[in-house]
Amino acid sequence: MIQAYARDKKCPLDGVRVLDLSRLVAGNMLTHVLADLGADVVKVEPPEGDSLRAWKSNGISVQWKVYARNKRSIVIDLKKDEDRGIFRRLVASSQILVENFRPGVLDRLGFGLSELHKVQPKLVVLRISGWGMTGPYRDKPGFGTLVEAASGFAFKNGFPDREPLLPNLGLADSIAGLYGATAALVALREAEVGSGKGQEIDLSLLEPIISVLGADQAVFRATGTVPGRTGNRTALSAPRNIYITSDGKYVALSASTPEMAFRLFRAIDRPELCSDPRFMTNEKRVDNVEQLDEIIGTFIAARTLAQNLAHFEAAEVTVGPIYDAASLMEDPHVKARGTFVEMEDKETGSLPMHSVVARLSATPGAIRRPAPMLDEHRAEILRELNRERGGVSSV
Repeated sequence: MIQAYARDKKCPLDGVRVLDLSRLVAGNMLTHVLADLGADVVKVEPPEGDSLRAWKSNGISVQWKVYARNKRSIVIDLKKDEDRGIFRRLVASSQILVENFRPGVLDRLGFGLSELHKVQPKLVVLRISGWGMTGPYRDKPGFGTLVEAASGFAFKNGFPDREPLLPNLGLADSIAGLYGATAALVALREAEVGSGKGQEIDLSLLEPIISVLGADQAVFRATGTVPGRTGNRTALSAPRNIYITSDGKYVALSASTPEMAFRLFRAIDRPELCSDPRFMTNEKRVDNVEQLDEIIGTFIAARTLAQNLAHFEAAEVTVGPIYDAASLMEDPHVKARGTFVEMEDKETGSLPMHSVVARLSATPGAIRRPAPMLDEHRAEILRELNRERGGVSSV
C-alpha cells in the first residue's frame, strides 16, 4: 500500500528550526533524525546542490530521497550580499545550525561562532569535521573512508588471511550523525532551560566510530596483543559464525552464553559436548573454535535453510537467516512492525524507505514531506521570514 505524506501530523520537535549547511552523509543523517521527529530542517544548499544528490542508482538520487525527506531546500551563496542577508535572517529564527566545512571556512565567510551568536544568542552550532576542530589533523581532508581506516575499523574487519576491509557504506559518517543528533538536542535543552545560551559542538568523524569499536585499546594494554581480523567469528565468545545450508543459503548463529551453547549442543544431537573439556567453558570454546565450527557446520549443511530455522527455533537456539535487501522487506516481523513504508514518489511512483526509527508512544515522528528539489522552498521560506519580521513578501 502506497502511503501519502502525513503533512499536517504534529511531532515532538515542531517549532525547532535547523539550518543544515552540511553535505553528504554525516550531516544529512543527523538532520534526518531531527526532521523525522518534526524539526523544520532547512537545507541551505550552494547553487550546485548537496553532493548527496549526485549519488545515483539507475539515474535516481535514491540516497537523497531517503535521507533528505522531511526537509526543505533553499539555495544560498554566502559570497553574495543579498544571500548573506537572507542567511542572517534564517539564523535569527533558528535553534540549531549544522555545518561540515573544513574548520575555519565559515569564520572566513564572516559567520564564525561569535557572529552567529550576535544574531541568535541561543543558537546551537554543530560543526562536523573528519578529525575535529583541534589537533594537528584539524585542516586535513576528513572523508569517512580515511577515518574508517585510521580508527582501526578496517584493520579488524574481514578475514585473518585477507587484507583489511573497508565498509561498503558511510559507516563513520552515519555513526557521527547519530551521535550528533543526541548532542544537538542536549545543547538545545541547555539553551532552553539551562543557561539560556547557545554553544558550539565539535563533532569529528573519528571519535564516534572509535567509541563503538569495543575496548581494543584496553585489550591491548591488558594482553599485549592487538585485536585483529576474525571474519564472522569474535575473539570474545564462541560459537558465533555464519554457516551454509544444503540449499546454498546461509544462517547466522550466536551462542555467546553458557546456557545457549549447551542448548545448541543438545539441539545438534551432541549433548556430550557439554562435558567435553574442549567446549565446557567459553574460553575453551574460543580456543577450539575450528573444531567447534566444523561440528556445527556439518549439522547445518545437511539441512535446508527452512529446516534449520524450524529446528533451531523449536530448540530455542539463536539462529537466524542472512537476508538481502529484498528478502528483508518480505519478513513477516518486519512487515508487522511497519519497518518499511511505501511512500509516494514523483519519479518512480513510490519508493520503500525505512519508517521513523524511534517510536515514541505519545508523540511519534512522521514522514511529512518528500525530499526537496533544489531550491524548492525558496519562496515559501522567504515569505515566512518576511512575516517573522513584520514585512511584506516580494516573492
